[in-house]
Amino acid sequence: MGKILPVLLALIGLGAGLGGGYMLRPNPAESVVLNPCEAPGAAAAATSPAESADTSARNYVKLANQFVIPVVESGRVAALVIVSLSLEVKAGGSEAVYAVEPRLRDALLQVLFNHANTGGFRGAFTESGNMDALRKALLEAAQKTLGATVTNVLIADIVRQDNA
Repeated sequence: MGKILPVLLALIGLGAGLGGGYMLRPNPAESVVLNPCEAPGAAAAATSPAESADTSARNYVKLANQFVIPVVESGRVAALVIVSLSLEVKAGGSEAVYAVEPRLRDALLQVLFNHANTGGFRGAFTESGNMDALRKALLEAAQKTLGATVTNVLIADIVRQDNA
């Protein structure tokens, strides 16, 4: 009896797992939705011809060098965060970005340092609320430097390397 009970429990667990997987499987008739918050067809209805023309009038400028931000804890560097940024600018705004790139990098780096100093790169630093706050602060700094030319700041890559 002592040898049969573990096998019986394993079979019951396997059966329950298979049954649950079968009951909770996705319906193949449903279409794939890229944004799970939107209903199927909502994206097509929400995008008007004016909006699609507006987004095509954008350029993306990848900032040449990555930003390296130290995360300081107890007076020592506990980690390094490396961030690659791109800017979404109005059509023809690329030259304006390159013309003031040193000032722009300085402003963006200051925002990243402030984010690190307030604990923004500790723990689950890629949480949506945390990243939204960082993007908003970066956009404000970019718009302070370049004006309305910048419409969005895109975080292309973000890596945290902890010190051993």
